[in-house]
Amino acid sequence: MALATCAGSLWRASALAESVSAPPTLSGERLDLVIGPVPFNVTGRARIATAVNGCVPAPIVRLRQGDAVTIHVTNRLAEPTSIHWHGLRLPADQDGVPGLSFRGIGPGESFTYRFPIRQGGTYWYHSHSGMQEQTGLYGPLVLVPHEPEPYVYDRDYVVMLSDWTDEDPMTVVANLKQQSDYYNYHRRTLATLLEDARGQGWGVTLEDRLMWNRMRMRPTDIMDVTGATYTFLCNGLPPAANWTGLFKPGERVRLRFINGSSMTTFDVRIPGLSLTVVAADGNDVEPVTVDEFRLGVAETYDVIVAPSQETAYTIFAQAEDRSGYARGTLAPRTGMTGAIPPPDPRPLRTMVDTGMATSEAATSTPSATRAVPVVNADGVDPKAMRGTPFVDNLSDTPQDRLADPGDGLEGNSRRVLVYTDLRALHPDAEPRPPAREIEFHLTGNMERFVWGFDGRKFSAAGPVRVALGERLRFVLINDTMMEHPIHLHGFLFSLENGQRGRLPLKHTVNVKPNERLSFVFNADTPGHWAFHCHLLYHMETGMFRTVLVA
Repeated sequence: MALATCAGSLWRASALAESVSAPPTLSGERLDLVIGPVPFNVTGRARIATAVNGCVPAPIVRLRQGDAVTIHVTNRLAEPTSIHWHGLRLPADQDGVPGLSFRGIGPGESFTYRFPIRQGGTYWYHSHSGMQEQTGLYGPLVLVPHEPEPYVYDRDYVVMLSDWTDEDPMTVVANLKQQSDYYNYHRRTLATLLEDARGQGWGVTLEDRLMWNRMRMRPTDIMDVTGATYTFLCNGLPPAANWTGLFKPGERVRLRFINGSSMTTFDVRIPGLSLTVVAADGNDVEPVTVDEFRLGVAETYDVIVAPSQETAYTIFAQAEDRSGYARGTLAPRTGMTGAIPPPDPRPLRTMVDTGMATSEAATSTPSATRAVPVVNADGVDPKAMRGTPFVDNLSDTPQDRLADPGDGLEGNSRRVLVYTDLRALHPDAEPRPPAREIEFHLTGNMERFVWGFDGRKFSAAGPVRVALGERLRFVLINDTMMEHPIHLHGFLFSLENGQRGRLPLKHTVNVKPNERLSFVFNADTPGHWAFHCHLLYHMETGMFRTVLVA
């Protein structure tokens, strides 16, 4: 078996190196992974991270489509652990969710994963045990397709974005439970009240404040956990360490962007370079050239850039709330740095997010045709959810917002990727229409920091039962005023984004506030499958369901 090691994680994360390589690569059909604690320091204060083979992020696991792999995982932690292979099509008992698809890996124990590689592309792997994903147990997964790729490039880099806090993750949860905006240091104040009144008048300003108070939300609630406690990392390194990938002018460089963070949505650009998006969530799309894209938690995008100048280019990934950024560099030589652009203005939630107004972008794309029987996942009348302890808002007029770039990206003079830009490179493989439609409301109570589907936490909800072989449409309606990256384990789904006949395949979709969207998939693999929000603290506080295919 092959074993990649990553000695010196403390040095790698704390030293202000001007050029640092990516994590080591582990490949082959038989691999060894060892999960254990390792010293880690990104802020000047030594902490303990959860590492794989001593690495944070974990080693790049590079596998080949068509191979049957054996991955032996040993747990050297004092608590149970697990690895989930995010986005992979595999048997349910290899999916890696403790209590659902297997019992987990106890302290001092080992578990051997065995499954075929059925696909190619950029994916990732991470723990599904407790808060270990937040403490470092995540890594890139590169699946080499057996057919030649439809694009050419000279260099290939993984760019894994993540967030790190020196706090114990359970302390973060306790703080959010006590005060949901605990980490929001940019709340509106008396000064902003006076400023708004001067610009809009007292009547409009006071009505606006009263409206937000009635909904128990604030327009500044963009991210639950912010740069107040987070340091944002690029390949495990803080901005000052400046991860660097090298190129020669004229080369085409493939960048595999992975959002392995626990709670952070990133807006990514490389000033001076156009980004040609060639794959989304590991699946090829018709190339689309943009200046910037929003990367939801757990999503991946492959882009190709062609730097022509002998200069350094900054990979700039700012957190959605602009409270910080991750940063890397593309350069022709080691030791070079590019300029770091100033952060964009902090976004604010608007009436569109509340369901009280409609944006132009929100109405530009038709919703999926509702020509099949519709049922709520729990048979619950959505109106009955209003006013319950777990629901503080219901959207009366959810919108199609797939053509909307999202709060903070509108009108910034840059070409921003939107979901309607994604068009699969190959025609849809499945001609059957869905036979049934299941509707899920994404709900929560911000003040209590409780999240769920259809007004219920996971502990109060049973499995969603699906017949083996059934083709389904899942409809997601976001009744909250926060984005939720929703992930369905075990399947790739076709996002209904208006690209008829070429719907893009994804494993995670970032649902905007007050948005209604849908996707279809074939329930062709039996077992219990997780279905959840990939914001770690939302999942841990209730936004998790199981889909039982039998």
